[in-house]
Amino acid sequence: MLKKGDQVPNAALQNLTEDGPVNITLQALSAGRTLAIFAVPGAFTPTCSQNHLPGFLAHESALKSAGIDEVVCICVTDFFVMDAWGRDQGVGARITLLADGNGDFTKAADMELDLSAIGLGTRSKRYAMTVRDGMVQNILIEKDVTLAEMSGAPALLSAIAA
Repeated sequence: MLKKGDQVPNAALQNLTEDGPVNITLQALSAGRTLAIFAVPGAFTPTCSQNHLPGFLAHESALKSAGIDEVVCICVTDFFVMDAWGRDQGVGARITLLADGNGDFTKAADMELDLSAIGLGTRSKRYAMTVRDGMVQNILIEKDVTLAEMSGAPALLSAIAA
């Protein structure tokens, strides 16, 4: 499981752009930059749509004031779903939504969450972290996947300030 001081996996994530899907790695995205990254178990799911993503939208300017260059959300789903969720949530360019379509990043980070018992298959644990130049600076992993408290934007801001 990812921890402070680890390099983030170099697995490709996808973003849907006007020119079509683009592969992105967190290694490349964070080169010379600091990212606030949060992962959700599912787009359009209650906690993710009503709490986790809206919390990062509400605290985006505070995160940027704290030295974050870009806010990124990762979900084990396809880039079409992430794009639709972003439009539904009014994200615009404020948060970069990255799809982990095959779960390659999530698996390499050892952040898999088995929700097959309730028909949701393998997803990602809910967590938030800061990454600078590909290295994890802080990581907050939610103990209860139905909550977004330990991994919410206010908790990440507190970790950045500590």
